[in-house]
Amino acid sequence: MIHMNVTIGTPLQASAYKVLLLGSGELGKEVVISLQRLGVEVHAADRYADAPAMQVAHYSHTLNMANATELRQLIQQVQPHLIVPEIEAIATEVLLEIEEQKIATVIPSAKAVNLTMNREGIRRLAAEELGLPTSAYRFADTLESFRAACDDIGYPNFVKPVMSSSGKGQSRVKSFAEVDAAWDHAQTGGRINHGKVIVESQIDFDFEITLLTVCAKNPQTGVIETSYCDPIGHRQDSGDYVESWQPQPMSPAALEESQRIAHKVTTALGGCGIFGVELFIKGDKVWFSEVSPRPHDTGLVTLASQFQSEFELHARAILGLPVNTERHSIAASAVIYAGVDDHNLSFSGLNLALANPNTDVRLFGKPEGFKRRRMGVATARAETIDQARELAQQTADQISVHQN
Repeated sequence: MIHMNVTIGTPLQASAYKVLLLGSGELGKEVVISLQRLGVEVHAADRYADAPAMQVAHYSHTLNMANATELRQLIQQVQPHLIVPEIEAIATEVLLEIEEQKIATVIPSAKAVNLTMNREGIRRLAAEELGLPTSAYRFADTLESFRAACDDIGYPNFVKPVMSSSGKGQSRVKSFAEVDAAWDHAQTGGRINHGKVIVESQIDFDFEITLLTVCAKNPQTGVIETSYCDPIGHRQDSGDYVESWQPQPMSPAALEESQRIAHKVTTALGGCGIFGVELFIKGDKVWFSEVSPRPHDTGLVTLASQFQSEFELHARAILGLPVNTERHSIAASAVIYAGVDDHNLSFSGLNLALANPNTDVRLFGKPEGFKRRRMGVATARAETIDQARELAQQTADQISVHQN
C-alpha cells in the first residue's frame, strides 16, 4: 500500500509552497484563508486592486488576466506550484501551455478551466459527448441567428452570454417582442464580449440544487476519489443567487441520479478540487445545468453547515490532503447587497445581526458597491430548513449599508 506524503514548506521562505489565485473575489478570500491555515504561500491576482482575497493573501497582483502576455509574465514571476482560477475571464490558452510544459498544476485541470469558462464548451461536453439530460439549447452569434434560435426553442426561454457568471447578461424571454432587447442585454453583460449566446428552453422543474462534488486523492492509494456534500437548495433572482440552504430534501432516486451526472461531468473534466454542479430536479428526474470547477456562491452556506466548508474542502483536495464532506447542521445563507452605487461604504447593525448564537456574518471588504453587488452574506443554523432560511434573512436584514 502506497502512503502519499504531502510536504508543505514555510511561507515567504525558499521552501514555500506557492499557490497563485486568479480572481480574488469573496469565494477566493475564503480559499486563501483555508490555504493559509495549512501553511501555504498565497498570491492573489485580479483586474482591480484591493479585491477581497488580496486583503488576506501574502502577495497581490493587479493585471488583466484575459491578456495572455500579462498572465504569462505573472506566472513566470511567481513560479507557483498550483494555479487556482476563481473566475472565467482568464486567457485559458496560457493555462493549457503551462500544464503541457509541466510548469505548474492548473486546478482542477487546464481542460476543465478551458471548457467551463465557456457555456458552449461545457454544454456540448455534457449533452453531446456524455449524453446527459439537459434543456434544449441553441447557440447564436448574430442577431439574425439569435432570432431564429429563439423561435426554434420557443417561448419562454432563457438567454445567457456564453462567457458570464452570476446572472450577468442573462434574461428570460417571454415572446418574440422581447428578443432584440435580450440580445442587447447579453452583449453588454458578458465577462468578455464574444458576442455568442446560448438560448435554452424553460424546464418545468420543482427546484434546483448545487451538488458540491469533491475530487480528492485517497491518501493511502493516491487514486482520485469522488465524494459529495449534501445537496444545496437555492433561490435565484435574474440568474444570481439570493439565498441557499442545506440540505435540500429530494427523493433517493433523484439524489442517486444527481450524483451519477456529477460524477460523469467531473471525471470528464479531470483533476482535483471541488466542483459546483448545478442541476434541475422534478420528482425523480434530473437535468444537468452548469458546472463551476471551483467553490460555488451557493456553497457559502457550508460555512455554517459542514465540518469542512467548501473552501476547506477545495484547499485540502488541491493539496492532496484527506477530505470530509459531512454536515453537522441544517443551515441557510442570505446575501447582503450594497443597495447603493458607491465606494467607501460602512456597515452597521452587526451587533443586532449576531445577537442570536446560531447566526454569523461575512463582510467581503469589496472596495466598491453597486445596488445589486454582494457585499456580504449572513448564515444561520436551525432545527428546520424553513427556520434556518427565515433566520438567515432576518440576520441579513439587520445589516445596514451607509455611504460615507
